[in-house]
Amino acid sequence: MRKSVILLAMALPLMASHLAVADESSVLKAKLEEVATLKANFSQVVTDINNKEIQTGSGVFALAYPNKFYWHLTEPDESLIVADGTDVWIYNPFAEQVTVMDLNQAITASPIALLVYRDEATWSQYSVTSKGDCFDIKPNSVDAGVESVKVCFKDKTLTQMVLADQQGNVSSFQLTDQTGITETEMSLFKFTLPEDVDIDDQRLNAVN
Repeated sequence: MRKSVILLAMALPLMASHLAVADESSVLKAKLEEVATLKANFSQVVTDINNKEIQTGSGVFALAYPNKFYWHLTEPDESLIVADGTDVWIYNPFAEQVTVMDLNQAITASPIALLVYRDEATWSQYSVTSKGDCFDIKPNSVDAGVESVKVCFKDKTLTQMVLADQQGNVSSFQLTDQTGITETEMSLFKFTLPEDVDIDDQRLNAVN
């Protein structure tokens, strides 16, 4: 389960601005532009290269434009990812460890970043194809940690995300009970460092 959490953190870049050109990328951008904030419950199923189910889980997902992301896995093992607009915090309560990295590091690693980015420089790092209400997003770099991300909509509601890694594992997330985020819920995107945890600071400007 920890591997899928790390992949998710690496996948943070996926939402952007509207373009007049009616290509598949701009269609996805327009859909994402309508979702300034969202909060939803999710259920997760992870399968391996042989399509064998290897993990399941559930939790809460939220995002806010620009550059804020919240992912709290509550079952079967708790873990938390918070992107506060500058840094990405990954908390593993069982290991009593927090990993922190620059948001830009997460963006270059995987396509989920487009969910909270709307600039052309970020979007130029990915290619987009569509089929019905689903969009497949693939990084142009072969060094990305995630092979592809699929996002699906029903009208203006984001209903599904599917992450495929380079080893053939697929993590599918079904989203339910989607709402906008209230002002008080914006505190989700502020990570409070727990006491007595090890900190793995991978930020480029970190002082070692």
